Amino acid sequence: MRIPRHLRYTWDHEWLVVDEGNATIGITAFAAEALGDVVHLRLPDVGTWVEAGEICGEITSSTGTSALYAPATGRVLEVNTALTQDPGVVNAVPYTGGWLFRLRVENIAGALTADAYAAHCAHAQGVRR
Repeated sequence: MRIPRHLRYTWDHEWLVVDEGNATIGITAFAAEALGDVVHLRLPDVGTWVEAGEICGEITSSTGTSALYAPATGRVLEVNTALTQDPGVVNAVPYTGGWLFRLRVENIAGALTADAYAAHCAHAQGVRR
């Protein structure tokens, strides 16, 4: 599994990258694989205030519905509306075209480095290093 080094991650398998105070957010390849085929997304509305660690949406896949957690606190600037027509993009390219929403960041709580996230995934899979 490829884990991009320039991103930051959460324990709940979201990723984010911050540029000039704005964060682009998505789910990781690990999460996309575990979920199975994504068939529907409920993303936060533009203008909504989200709190780090709180539920801000839902991802429905072939295996059920999972909560989407905000990896940072701030106001939603944009959502990836292309995903309404083709939510499977999240599975195909989770780190590029499968991004979920953008946020004006006020606070980031406990983001993991790529190495820490890789260790978390290995533990979740029951693999000991």
